Amino acid sequence: MSFDFDNQFLAVVILIIVPFAAFILSRLKNPFVALIPLGAPGGVPFKTSQMGGLVKLLKVFEITGIMIFFLSAAGPVIKISETVILNRGADIIFIMDVSPSMAALDMEGKSRYSAAKSLVMDFIKKHSSDSIGLVAVGNDAAMLVPPTLDREALNLRLEQLKIGELGDGTALGMGLAVAAYHLDKSNAKRKAAVLITDGENNAGEIHPETAASLLRELGVSFWVIAVGSAGEVPIDYVDPYTKIRRTGMFDSRYDRESLRRLSVSGGGTFITAHSTEAFVSAFSMLDDTEITVQRQRITQRRRSMSFQFLLTGIFLLLSVRIIRRYLLGAII
Repeated sequence: MSFDFDNQFLAVVILIIVPFAAFILSRLKNPFVALIPLGAPGGVPFKTSQMGGLVKLLKVFEITGIMIFFLSAAGPVIKISETVILNRGADIIFIMDVSPSMAALDMEGKSRYSAAKSLVMDFIKKHSSDSIGLVAVGNDAAMLVPPTLDREALNLRLEQLKIGELGDGTALGMGLAVAAYHLDKSNAKRKAAVLITDGENNAGEIHPETAASLLRELGVSFWVIAVGSAGEVPIDYVDPYTKIRRTGMFDSRYDRESLRRLSVSGGGTFITAHSTEAFVSAFSMLDDTEITVQRQRITQRRRSMSFQFLLTGIFLLLSVRIIRRYLLGAII
């Protein structure tokens, strides 16, 4: 956003030449003016009013009002640059496992969920023309944000999402079914569903492979990212309902083969992310594959400020006039 004048020459005249000329004229002495001392000879000299400072301030306001008034004729405008995306990107839905096991601290001191959230946010920044949605999976599944270009709303909800928000289970089939339902209604040319989980399905009424098959029938690009390492790992999180902090050691087990079969059922890609490096690599592969060649054009909107300048100038001049007339009339 920038500020400019349609008639820049007139603006220069008003802002520079006129004040400079006024300053020069104020310094020139009028030969027809005589200085006459006031007060009785030998007595106390005449003193100006104590309101002299206010009078000078009003003079400044008056000059400013006159300049703003005439600047309105120079065509002040605000220029706003906007990026217009010319092609529609893909509809991509992330299905995030937020069961308590995602609090396991085996991602170089960070939890699996924190690492996943950071990578998803980075992905969102890179795919500005893609509509991205968010499904959370726990003992149940819910569409938190339908595919959208509103990055602020998406990032805010992702930031607010807490481990254990949807209970202790992992309803993978429900999460995939919710994503499939929304992608079925999408008219985007490319659609993708990305499941990020560390566990096997143990809740919900829909079998994961059934939901994955539905994604394949819809022509959805399907990704399964299995995060975490096997064995005992420390866990630390605060239950969002009881507000009790839960810490200790967690026996990390997930059936990798069932997740692999799940990806096969959906005709998708299976990636294991047992470490932070592997997790980053998985998202790099996702980013390279689900990329949209963006076509865009920068347009510029112009908002005229002439009316606002005119009103401001009139307001200042009237304010000075009223103060002089009704407040200082008896003093100066």
